[in-house]
Amino acid sequence: MVQVASMAAQAEPAAQIALSVNNIEVIYDHVILVLRGVSLQVPKGRIVALLGANGAGKTTTLKAISNLLSAERGDVTKGTIEFEGKRVDKLTPNELVRRGVCQVMEGRHCFAHLTVEENLLTGAFTRKASRAEIRAALEKVYHYFPRLRQRRGSLAGYTSGGEQQMTAVGRALMARPSMILLDEPSMGLAPQIVEEIFEIVGNLNKQESVSFLLAEQNTNVALRFADYGYILENGRVVMDGAAGQLAQNEDVKEFYLGLSTAGRKSFREVKHYRRRKRWLA
Repeated sequence: MVQVASMAAQAEPAAQIALSVNNIEVIYDHVILVLRGVSLQVPKGRIVALLGANGAGKTTTLKAISNLLSAERGDVTKGTIEFEGKRVDKLTPNELVRRGVCQVMEGRHCFAHLTVEENLLTGAFTRKASRAEIRAALEKVYHYFPRLRQRRGSLAGYTSGGEQQMTAVGRALMARPSMILLDEPSMGLAPQIVEEIFEIVGNLNKQESVSFLLAEQNTNVALRFADYGYILENGRVVMDGAAGQLAQNEDVKEFYLGLSTAGRKSFREVKHYRRRKRWLA
């Protein structure tokens, strides 16, 4: 594995590690090996990007952390997952939510037949909170997502893709998480909406101290907002480093940003064997 920089925790010894994934292996249907020895860390109050092409293992990594693999006949067969210093890989998904970890699924999953506000309120289901506390949480969501306040009475299925993504993130916020696992937030959205959503993620991180682990194919925008990044390929971490250093790395520029010292280059022109050789050099 190529490392562009030392681990964030090593670079900043005072940073508390919120999430630690230690050498996990994931197998589907007892035969298909999807993740091999994946390790990563998310310092408390930081944004960490999980990057890679489609099929690299990003979503599987998030589902392994949130304990959703069993619904797809997947299992973590090796390694451990710790949140705030305690193992969580044997917990149920709802127990993990109560611990403070929420996942926003790929594809903007909303209850189409419910209004935007009803969708948001479902996020508070796991909380033992008074009506006043839930209303305060709802107001906080509307503060960060003013567009949702305008659409609060609209059926979620009739809102735009960007509004559905905002609803999904807002619903996770209603559970009062300390960490959100965000899967492909830019998928299928216009660049302007992507920027708006990532700006909100950045504000939530700075103002509410919510940690984020986001899986994203849009490497360019992810590295602008993240503090640290890991690149997955074929179920393995092949590179990691501070976001700024990854963005300047020639391999990342060439293979994920479409840029090189020779100018813009098509990803399809790069032979797979050459990529593997350079990653593992």
